[in-house]
Amino acid sequence: MGSTRPEFREWSVYRLGLTGGIASGKSTVASLFGALGVPVIDTDLIAREVVAPGTPGLLALTGEFGTDLLQSDGTLDRRRLRDLAFATPQRRQQLEAILHPLIGERMESLCASVGGPYQVLVIPLLFESGLEARVDRVLVVDCSESVQRNRLRVRDGESAAGADRLLAAQANRATRLSRGDDVLVNEGTRDELQRRVQELHGNYLNLAARLRRGAEQGRD
Repeated sequence: MGSTRPEFREWSVYRLGLTGGIASGKSTVASLFGALGVPVIDTDLIAREVVAPGTPGLLALTGEFGTDLLQSDGTLDRRRLRDLAFATPQRRQQLEAILHPLIGERMESLCASVGGPYQVLVIPLLFESGLEARVDRVLVVDCSESVQRNRLRVRDGESAAGADRLLAAQANRATRLSRGDDVLVNEGTRDELQRRVQELHGNYLNLAARLRRGAEQGRD
């Protein structure tokens, strides 16, 4: 495994970074952890929050990409933004330079307030954004690229070319698998997925408890 973990932790609650390719089923897996009583912080939801009407984030986006990104009600046209931002690597970098600091700041604020036995941080671009250093362990939700493409076409109405472009914009599958601590394959039934989440949950509870004991001993 080639991932980097924090040498000095600025947080007290054990953090699990949940990531995976687009349409791999991250939201489904996160909801299963949430049903077990684990706080879930989803950076996709945060990304929507920081560009709501009237926010500095939306102002920065329209300043960089133009007011054509707005819908008639003043909200962000996310599909148009995605098409524009992923048109070239430069455009994508411009988008990330605006959003990533805002998302990171809000993520830290939520982590500090929600508590829990451990926390699940859903970060689709975990490795690309550099946020890997902000978690204790990484769970990769995985499925084949053919399954991803089919889900994108059925779920989002993407063309074959559009699906390929979205897959190419993320870290490739081999990179994710090599840098994760745990892998959860999501190609079976929901019951199978739920059983695997419950197994992982038990392991993460043990890891979090071990961290707390170590911290308490360090204070003695």
